[in-house]
Amino acid sequence: MAMDLCSSMLPFYRPLSPSAFGVSGYRRPIFARSSSSTQEPTSIASVSLNNNKGFSGKAEADVVVIGSGIGGLCCAGLLARYGQDVLVLESHDLPGGAAHSFEIKGYKFDSGPSLFSGFQSRGPQANPLAQVLDALGESLPCANYDSWMVYIPEGEFLSRIGPTEFFKDLETYASPNAVQEWQKLLETILPLSAAAMALPPLSIRGDWGVLSTAAARYAPSLLKSFIQMGPQGIIGSTKLLRPFSEIIDSLELKDPFIRNWLDLLAFLLAGVKTNGILSAEMIYMFAEWYKPGSCLEYPLHGSGAVVNALVQGLQKFGGRISLGSHVLNIIVENDRAVGVKLKTGQFIRAKKAVVSNASMWNTLALLPEGVVPKSYCDSVNTMPQCESFMHLHLGFDAEGIRDDLGIHHIVVNDWDRGVDADQNVVLISVPSVLSPDLAPPGKHVLHAYTPGTEPYTLWEGLDRRSSEYKNLKAERSEVMWRAVERAVGAGFKREKCEVKLVGSPLTHERFLRRKRGTYGPAIEAGKGSFPGHSTPIPQLYCCGDSTFPGIGVPAVAASGAIVANSLVSTSQHSQLLDAIGI
Repeated sequence: MAMDLCSSMLPFYRPLSPSAFGVSGYRRPIFARSSSSTQEPTSIASVSLNNNKGFSGKAEADVVVIGSGIGGLCCAGLLARYGQDVLVLESHDLPGGAAHSFEIKGYKFDSGPSLFSGFQSRGPQANPLAQVLDALGESLPCANYDSWMVYIPEGEFLSRIGPTEFFKDLETYASPNAVQEWQKLLETILPLSAAAMALPPLSIRGDWGVLSTAAARYAPSLLKSFIQMGPQGIIGSTKLLRPFSEIIDSLELKDPFIRNWLDLLAFLLAGVKTNGILSAEMIYMFAEWYKPGSCLEYPLHGSGAVVNALVQGLQKFGGRISLGSHVLNIIVENDRAVGVKLKTGQFIRAKKAVVSNASMWNTLALLPEGVVPKSYCDSVNTMPQCESFMHLHLGFDAEGIRDDLGIHHIVVNDWDRGVDADQNVVLISVPSVLSPDLAPPGKHVLHAYTPGTEPYTLWEGLDRRSSEYKNLKAERSEVMWRAVERAVGAGFKREKCEVKLVGSPLTHERFLRRKRGTYGPAIEAGKGSFPGHSTPIPQLYCCGDSTFPGIGVPAVAASGAIVANSLVSTSQHSQLLDAIGI
């Protein structure tokens, strides 16, 4: 069994690039029942799949991957690139997991991620997903932009990324000392970004081979980073794996607006506030968003284009993906994972490994009782969880809507309640302003959601067909409707929406198979770490947002890459790094 070294031996591993807003989504049956449209949703994927008829073909592979989320697809694609015979089994009729796209009445919706950056970057400091796409020889055309609208108790403003733009907002909404405090923060943490970005995510693996593919390979650049930082920077770098709030406190930042803003950024990045996020994550985000020439990117044709690119890369190198192939059990023989049993009863053998892209909680449920130690089961079942989501997907006429409507809008109703309070923060994405093909001509597509703050306990045990459930959906979605009305403006009318979809925590639980509809593990910096990728069962591995390095599109891409790298030799791994120039 491979050793899980990656979550403990790399104090300067760059854990994340700026994350997508949200990583959740839900499946198409709920859309068909909830929509005002009677048209059945369809995939916008252009890749060759198996027409959703379930598994067919050779019932054997070197590696079987359970689930086609971004983590699973990155793992499978790289394994195919390494020459392994890999098969991805996806229960549903669309690939992509929480990042899939779906279509209703000509409106193409993102189910989850909506804010991205780093797709066009290359080299050692690139976004992990960009590195995987590079390895697969896939490009991802994007529209670039540099701002989002912010609606807060103090007022509303267009927030731009870049080294100096935020100073203007501070002068308007914060205290007289805020500009000086923000400058002090930037001067302290930006030099640390070299250490936070020292090791490319694609160089990491979960065994001692990491000493060759990462530690030795990048030792010169790491040493150079230390020299550039100087003594104070080296001392500061010891805080990279500590909560970011410790850096804030050490700098004696007092301005309430700055502290609230940093909490908001941390929460959007990782689902926790500054007292729970690793300093390394925040520092890398600052390096990406507050440097000269910074920009955000939206993939043309929506988040489904990301999934398509990964599937195309997988198939290009001989990998297979089968939709409508529900895994019922992971089969264990002689204390080793040897394959999976489908809902149809068919057995598919895995000659080398089974990789589960399901959550740790759901993976545990696929295993026969008693095959893993009770201590492991207890550690998984007691892992703290983030709350769930409310979603609102809308398709509406653009007539009467202002021409300068931006793609992203953030609404904070009350700073005092905290950005992690339920019904307090709403995120809105209108991707059709940058990629018009996502909506019919003259129309807009919109996705609003509460980011991992909806309590599952409000919904637990409800019958989805009951009037109580429908009434609760109407009540709990009202905060999103009001936020949309504020962001889109007077020209927007609820009754004119051609498509209206509301998703709840039960939607997440049922269609994404997320225990309690959770966003993912709620692991705070300094109080724990995300689980590694190996399990007590030899030949069974896990990837995705309940494993290291955690929640977010770049993080799950990195987790899939780590598992793929761990299943091949260090020489193969090094050859891949050479091939993509990192």
